[in-house]
Amino acid sequence: MALYLNIAQIILSVALIGIILLQSRRGDLGGSVFGGTSSAIYSKRRGLERTLFHVTVVLAIAFFVLAMASVMVAG
Repeated sequence: MALYLNIAQIILSVALIGIILLQSRRGDLGGSVFGGTSSAIYSKRRGLERTLFHVTVVLAIAFFVLAMASVMVAG
């Protein structure tokens, strides 16, 4: 059982890393690193950006739950 949880956690972590990398935007990085205010304007998430955000939240929660289950099984 612990082996399956570890494999699932590795797969989930790779998926979470991939989703987080898909969310990066070109304009935000340069503006925030060098003190610019390009990201100071609030904008609502729409379309694919909103979907990626929701998928990221779901994957993060699933990763946390799987990590806790793995600790309980191993302990």
